[in-house]
Amino acid sequence: MKLNPLLKALAVSAALAVLPHAASAQAYPTRAIKIIVPAPPGGAIDTIARVVGDKLAMSMGQPVVVDNRPGASNNLGTDVLAKSVPDGYTIGIVGGSHNTNKFLFKNLGWDPEKSFEPIVYTHEVPLVFAIYPQIPARTLPEFIAWMKANPDQAKVATSGRGSAQEMAAEMFRMASGAPMLLVPYKGSSAAHSDLLAGRTALFIDTISAIQAQAKAGNVRAIAVSTRKRASSLPEVPTADEQGLKGYDANTNGGFLAPAGTPKAIIDKLNTEINAALKLPDVRAKLEAAGIDIRGGTPQAYAALIKSDLAKWGKVVKDAGIAAE
Repeated sequence: MKLNPLLKALAVSAALAVLPHAASAQAYPTRAIKIIVPAPPGGAIDTIARVVGDKLAMSMGQPVVVDNRPGASNNLGTDVLAKSVPDGYTIGIVGGSHNTNKFLFKNLGWDPEKSFEPIVYTHEVPLVFAIYPQIPARTLPEFIAWMKANPDQAKVATSGRGSAQEMAAEMFRMASGAPMLLVPYKGSSAAHSDLLAGRTALFIDTISAIQAQAKAGNVRAIAVSTRKRASSLPEVPTADEQGLKGYDANTNGGFLAPAGTPKAIIDKLNTEINAALKLPDVRAKLEAAGIDIRGGTPQAYAALIKSDLAKWGKVVKDAGIAAE
């Protein structure tokens, strides 16, 4: 059967239009790849970007450069990523604030779902309930009872608006029903100083930040925030195990690309990053930093972002937190 000449011409035109994109994706990468980290050096997502980036440079045969863009509760770097050319040469890695900032800031300039193509869910960082060790409590229920008996001393440190620490504390306040005053700090360092001095009773922070102080006896770790026990602190029970059923807070995240990045490039990056996350030396470095490694498909990461947005949106609404 012969094609109508007009239909034949349209078919050829459509095929030619696809060829440059297919060829581009097939050859990718042909130059350096940049990973935007919307946070300062040294944190979880920066560590992952550098460790995984080194492996990508070897497996993909091109330099991989980490570009730290901290500021505005991680919004600055995320905005840069959202507005980058969607060609696979600028990607980024985000943490927990990616799924909370939508509800805390009125004019972001980007949307956590629509502005990005998920590549792979890389990590989950459990948080630890660390209390001042002079408080006579060794379990979470005992600490909640202490707060109810001492409401004037029930001060809970948080670090940064929209941070995982603030969201975990708000969720704890609502789940426990205990009276507590949330005390905001500009970052974890100042919050740690006041906890060590007994000026606050509790700080819910990452394992990497708490572990050394807990082992030294300077703080007491009484619970972890995730549904499963943390691999690096297996002796510490979860909040869920101790009666706060359903409590699940963490800082998690993964790699994203700007919206419109070709699917073939997303799939290639997903394959390469998943392979890197399975390497023994990568796992050793990340687990030593208190990072629980994940992985999976772009679709699975998209589903996680959607569910986290629903969860944290409810927390912000129920807590009555107003957007700035």
